[in-house]
Amino acid sequence: MGIITPVNDKAIPNDRSTALLTDKYELTMLQAALRDGSANRQVTCEVFGRRLPNERRYGVVAGTERVLRAVEDFRFSANQLAEMDFLDEQTKEYLRHYRFSGQIDGYREGELYFPNSPILTVRGTFGECLILETVILSIMNADSAVASAASRMVTAADGRPIIEMGSRRTHEYAAVTSARAAYLAGFDATSNLEAGYRYGIPVSGTAAHSWTLAHTNPDGTPNEEAAFRSQIDTLGVDTTLLVDTYDITKGVETAVKVGGPQLGGVRIDSGDLGAVTRRVRKQLDDLGNHNTNIVVSSDLDEFAIAGLRGDPVDVYGVGTSVATGSGAPTAGMVYKVVEVDGIPVAKRSTSKQSVGGAKRALRTYRSSGVAVEEIVYPFEAPAPDTGQLDTREMTIPLMRDGHIVDGLPDLHASRKYLDQARKTLPWEGLALSRDEAAVPTRMVGFKK
Repeated sequence: MGIITPVNDKAIPNDRSTALLTDKYELTMLQAALRDGSANRQVTCEVFGRRLPNERRYGVVAGTERVLRAVEDFRFSANQLAEMDFLDEQTKEYLRHYRFSGQIDGYREGELYFPNSPILTVRGTFGECLILETVILSIMNADSAVASAASRMVTAADGRPIIEMGSRRTHEYAAVTSARAAYLAGFDATSNLEAGYRYGIPVSGTAAHSWTLAHTNPDGTPNEEAAFRSQIDTLGVDTTLLVDTYDITKGVETAVKVGGPQLGGVRIDSGDLGAVTRRVRKQLDDLGNHNTNIVVSSDLDEFAIAGLRGDPVDVYGVGTSVATGSGAPTAGMVYKVVEVDGIPVAKRSTSKQSVGGAKRALRTYRSSGVAVEEIVYPFEAPAPDTGQLDTREMTIPLMRDGHIVDGLPDLHASRKYLDQARKTLPWEGLALSRDEAAVPTRMVGFKK
């Protein structure tokens, strides 16, 4: 198993502070809590989702490693505090020395989750826990949304490679973390160089339509052949040529003329991809290019990928849909206080009810390895009896006394873990249609 090591140190500032990645009301609540003494009460906060977005069958936990680093880096600089004229001196002094010193337990990154899974459990004083809500949720909601969508795409691709190329469709730094989440879910590469530099993700990319358009004859007519020759001279014959700038059939003919039978691939970014790829595969084979791959892009999502499963596609390139969670840009997770000084507390609002008390979970499996149900029970209670079913604890230590636990899996190990975790779902859990969660969640040992 890979072990968490620091990401590329050159990519992260030494004096990084995540403290302002928060909402103002967390600090105004802190100020009031310091005045009335409640800041020192011991609490447990929990991250969970009441439901899965768009009635999907499962979700993927992503961003855990980033959350732990963000908590470690949650500290206020003198310059930051000097700008906070809405806070009194007592609160500024508290923040001046703030370091999270509590405990965090939860699901490992790459784990599957379901409605009401206790994904993250944060324990400490009310003061130190309450101001972490926004940064924790912003990371886990975004990363889990991308990873959950990407995981469905990986299943739809049925073993064929997928390249993440969504950088132009989201915020410049969200593009980096989206690439990370997609790679966790099983994507094979990203087009984003910062993601490759920071997280060690394989990077892929060749040329855009602008490259072909930039090559013209003196009279202004297109010279697709010149563009292809230059690309091959620079990148080698195993490159992928974009053949749909003008006429696809002519583009493929020109690509083979220039690259020969060893040409690595052709990319198609428009049209009825199913019909086009069948025609292009036949054309390539007729020309003797049996090993030239067909790469497709153009607004793909998990449904489009599944629709192309029977067509001769070798590689998929996905942009907008994966970077935006394919219709679910947030995982819908919440962060709630569930225990104060050892006493369970719960929200009673209509449609937003929660179960009080600190929690942990285990998952049960048949001897075949297929998951049966998830059992959520009180954090300090013994594990419930599950009969002859195999069990696995979902909740593991992540931070102790404010420090990341040694030996946690790194991104690459979590990616392998998720690949195996998907195989534990009942077959219907991999369906793309909307329905109930693939694995039910049952609460045991809590007062109603």
